[in-house]
Amino acid sequence: MISNAPFRFTDFQSVVFRYGEPNHMDNHYDSNTGIFQYVTKTNEIERDTVRMTKDDLLYLHRKAQELGFWNLDDDMTGPEAKKNIETATVPRYYLEFNYKDKSKKVTIDADFAGNPKMRDAGKSMIEEVNRILAAAQSRSSK
Repeated sequence: MISNAPFRFTDFQSVVFRYGEPNHMDNHYDSNTGIFQYVTKTNEIERDTVRMTKDDLLYLHRKAQELGFWNLDDDMTGPEAKKNIETATVPRYYLEFNYKDKSKKVTIDADFAGNPKMRDAGKSMIEEVNRILAAAQSRSSK
């Protein structure tokens, strides 16, 4: 059954992760290039090269399967952010898993008030990507 799954790890190419306020999502990472750009506590933009291992990517792929990432709505933003993206300050997360023939993209606001199961799965997936990214960054800085 796993080999016939709609998203197979053998077709996996990259993870793209962006976060921040909706009108400036200055924090972003692309596993394909390894470039991680983030805003520091002093509001300076830093760039770093962070490489995730194949095991990191396999873990994220399996976590996505476990949490039902493929079944999440593409747009899980709140009504206020949809009305006026220029003044929205609620953190927004964008997560994209790219495979050879297709990709899955999800945008979620921290205050998303929709289906609780979908919200929890989306937030859990964001937390896992953030955790793996932090671990990869700490490995690369040693």
